[in-house]
Amino acid sequence: MNAVTEAYLAAVAAGRMPHEELAKAIRATGLHDAIYRNGHLARPLFLTRADRERLDADLRTLHGLLTGLPDRLFDGDAGAFAAAVGAQGPQVGAARTAAGQATTLSRADLYPAADGFKLLELNVSGAVGGLENSILNAAYLDSPHFAEFAAAHGLGYADTMALLGETLRGEAGDGSVVAIVDWPDSYPELEPMLRKTAARLTDYGIDALVGHAGQVECRDGAVFLGGRRVDVVYRLFLMEDLLRPGGPALLDPLLAAAARGEVAMFTPIASELYGSKAALALLSDERHRDRFDAAELDVVDRVLPWTRMLRPGTVTVDGEREDLPGYARRDRERLVLKATMLHGGTGFVAGWRTDPDAWDRELRAAEGGPYVLQRRVVPVPELVPEPDGTLRPWVAVWGAFLTGRGYAGTYIRAVAGTDAGAVVAGGSLTGCVFHED
Repeated sequence: MNAVTEAYLAAVAAGRMPHEELAKAIRATGLHDAIYRNGHLARPLFLTRADRERLDADLRTLHGLLTGLPDRLFDGDAGAFAAAVGAQGPQVGAARTAAGQATTLSRADLYPAADGFKLLELNVSGAVGGLENSILNAAYLDSPHFAEFAAAHGLGYADTMALLGETLRGEAGDGSVVAIVDWPDSYPELEPMLRKTAARLTDYGIDALVGHAGQVECRDGAVFLGGRRVDVVYRLFLMEDLLRPGGPALLDPLLAAAARGEVAMFTPIASELYGSKAALALLSDERHRDRFDAAELDVVDRVLPWTRMLRPGTVTVDGEREDLPGYARRDRERLVLKATMLHGGTGFVAGWRTDPDAWDRELRAAEGGPYVLQRRVVPVPELVPEPDGTLRPWVAVWGAFLTGRGYAGTYIRAVAGTDAGAVVAGGSLTGCVFHED
């Protein structure tokens, strides 16, 4: 627990941080009616200045390492990299079309362990959730008691949405038209939220439209939505949509227009590959250590848990050579099984929450497929006050954003208790982070 957190909890205990005042400020945002349906965590989390500076540097390094893997390991062959991290069929072709394109927008999902933050995955996409987190920061500052605390401790926050707007303007310049484009199947449900996002972007000088891929027109050397020419497509559809029936027919014209420079794609569709868990396995694999310098290896060793593709053969574990399938069964309680390119907890199996027979069945079904094994991270729980002032432990995933400016705010998802495997199971509450300026 850092000094700011200790001071905050002391203020709660002394009655200087009224629970209902804070809760009222958060409810007034309307976020939990429109977006974060499960509710909010009862306090913000805090970063010291030193921790924020280290997190900023580590995020920059990890992003650079992952986006540099095609050059370092595959001689620049984007298709070979795509296949290695689990892309299939039209996805490989899309990766080749978008070769060389990347974006700094990403969200690193991290656990705070006893020796620092550990990376669970890096989402390199504009479709990541939590971009609205700074609304929660602003709401806390509407509470007079919290505003006084923040001023006394020199606390500020990164406005993720403002930094996103800055990034979007950089894609095509001021006065550009941005189309937020979803997949047709999910658009009817998400449209109200997307319109709220578009309205927020206007606060940052972005002329934003919303629609789905079936409404986009590619003609006359340009891209249109609702009859308006578009400068930037803010992509919410996913690379996995290329594997749906009719997916390539719907998306190929738009991807080709982006490759010809007729529209900017934010983020390029191949950027998702850098967030594949298989990319983390490539970065973690001891066979590739000679491709990185000492400073880069320090970040990999300190931040990235041991991660390997689930394949027959031997690997190095804690300095010893091990048969991977045998090790996976023997060390079940310290391992997690994850699908390489799925999201939202799909394909996630926590070894310590699974009996040996069920774990064995999961391993047999996944072996040789698009799955990784990752060493379990034991997070340090956050103490959160109940309405009566008692403290309860919560496990929080820190979703730390990165843009071209560096660290860009954090979206918190948390569940009560101490079991890290429960966060991905759904029902988590949301929160935000303040840092020392």
